[in-house]
Amino acid sequence: MIDELDSLGRMQSKCMKCDATYIAESSHGTGNMLRHIRSCKGKVYRDIGQMILQSNASGAVENRPSTFKFDEFREILALAIARHNLPLQFVEYEGIRAVFSYLCPEVKHVSRRTIKNDIMKIHAKEKTKLDELLKRAPGRIAITSDCWSSITIDGYISLTAHFIEKNWRLGKRVLAFSFIPPPHTGAALAKKMTCLLKQWGIEKRIASITLDNASSNDSMVETLKYDLDLVSNGDYFHVRCCAHILNLIVQEGLKEIDDAVLKVRECVKYCKGSQGRKQKFLQCVQHVSLESSRGLRQDVPTRWNSTYMMLDSALFYKKALLHMKATDANFVHCLNSDEWNRIEKICKFLSVFHEVTLAFSGTKYPTSNLYFPNVLKVRMLLKEHMGSADRFLKTMATKMNEKFEKYWSDFSTIMAIAVVFDPRYKLQVVEWAYKKVYEQTADFELELFKNKLFSLYNEYASSTPTSTTKHDENVRNAPAIVDQASDSYMEVIYTLKVLFFQFNIIKCYCLFKLFTFFSLLFFFF
Repeated sequence: MIDELDSLGRMQSKCMKCDATYIAESSHGTGNMLRHIRSCKGKVYRDIGQMILQSNASGAVENRPSTFKFDEFREILALAIARHNLPLQFVEYEGIRAVFSYLCPEVKHVSRRTIKNDIMKIHAKEKTKLDELLKRAPGRIAITSDCWSSITIDGYISLTAHFIEKNWRLGKRVLAFSFIPPPHTGAALAKKMTCLLKQWGIEKRIASITLDNASSNDSMVETLKYDLDLVSNGDYFHVRCCAHILNLIVQEGLKEIDDAVLKVRECVKYCKGSQGRKQKFLQCVQHVSLESSRGLRQDVPTRWNSTYMMLDSALFYKKALLHMKATDANFVHCLNSDEWNRIEKICKFLSVFHEVTLAFSGTKYPTSNLYFPNVLKVRMLLKEHMGSADRFLKTMATKMNEKFEKYWSDFSTIMAIAVVFDPRYKLQVVEWAYKKVYEQTADFELELFKNKLFSLYNEYASSTPTSTTKHDENVRNAPAIVDQASDSYMEVIYTLKVLFFQFNIIKCYCLFKLFTFFSLLFFFF
């Protein structure tokens, strides 16, 4: 409170922070004081409560540590440098050191050599944890590997482990990213791979290895079969990368590009040629009431799906491109109605391969059970378009089918076994697919597949350290039981599934009504 009154004779108060005055009469209440506190320029926002409290990772409030722990600070700093790929010299930047000193004046600055040693200690600690995790994994381990050349033409090899953890979660860990000197022959790659596996002590627990289709990988696999303890003598050891094969198949088909596809490419180049054209295209997009956030895509030679995305985006902005043709005399690459129809057919054809590629490229879910139905879908699609009336689609499908037959002429047995264990498909889908693909030899191929399936099961069952019971003996003799006791049942189930795929719901409903009518008729008479 101050002794002086204002011009109207009212009592006044003075703020101790900013020296501002305001009315302090009792009839005015505390509203003036509250409004001033909100806008006071001298207000200190850091109170003692905020200084001693902090929120943890789960969002709960806890007391802030009273002392600065330098060891924890160094560990957090080393993890940040490794996670964000920062240079080791980051800790020696003057600006960064000024920030650290501001946060804690007692901090001891470290050099790049010190932080390098800290990172290596963290690496050794995490490697020990991973080693324990691999030892606790109850089953075998599937590995994937690839080679890569840096900008300085140095060769590197990567090794990734895929396994089921003890709590039945899908585990994935990068075991190595190692320099490999030339020559990169199959023998040299096999020697390096064996060395990496022995470092982790998993050379006797490998289930399979997934690689691309380089010739050196084939010879490496043959060498590794003699060095590793594999299931079924290594019959299921080598798995070819499905996404890589699919890329080779589509690339083969896109070698002969249709004129309409070339026109779409020129349209995209024209619209992105200058800032003025971009603005004009956006105006056309707004005129036809389309979303501008999607944008036109331009393809690149090394990625086949970029061609599909370019065609898909062009079809989405078809109205905008037609409007731009009507308003821009220099835009001469726009397609006519027949060419747009061809683009729709090509885009619809390539969309299947795009969906299959996305399914194969999943990282957070198992993909082995997706191989069989998706490869069957691609096979049927190619067969259908090989008899197409469209010359371009027919040529593309024929070329792609030649590459398909090179890698996928026969179904992968281990991938077919994976689909049997999928409750959505089971053995009936394999039977249906084999009859579609192999036709006259379907029964022989199916019998061969069943023998391999039960042989693989028996091998796993015999290696499991459990007591043998009468039930186990019955399961091991499953092929004979299935062949003798359930052939008629499986035939009925298969026939019903074929009927379900061939008839729509209305026809099935009519068949059900007829079946009910004749059943009642038989019951009463």
